Amino acid sequence: MTINPSWIGNTGASPRALESLHAAAPRELPFGYYQLLGYSNGGECPPPGPFFNFCLDPAETASDSSQIGIFAATAPELFVFGSDGGSQLFAFNLRGEAPCQIVTFDGVDPAGSMQTVA
Repeated sequence: MTINPSWIGNTGASPRALESLHAAAPRELPFGYYQLLGYSNGGECPPPGPFFNFCLDPAETASDSSQIGIFAATAPELFVFGSDGGSQLFAFNLRGEAPCQIVTFDGVDPAGSMQTVA
């Protein structure tokens, strides 16, 4: 795994936090996502492209059932794992086959603002 040299991170997620995330996720998420959280449980860096910042949610936030429920209602089949520090959210698009695409969208208008970023 290659980490952006500008990454500002935290201590890695505990095995228990990663297990809780795995159990809470609506389907299998990319292995690299769990690896990143094991390295840094949340963090941020400036991404390439038009985004202000990339802020990775800690495993505990991503696995929170209230957050998962809110996004399931407003942005079905997306699993939110971070933001740009503002109103843009980053999520795995769970609509297709693996590997999941990474999308960004505005939480106010998910359908009208979704863009594939990776």
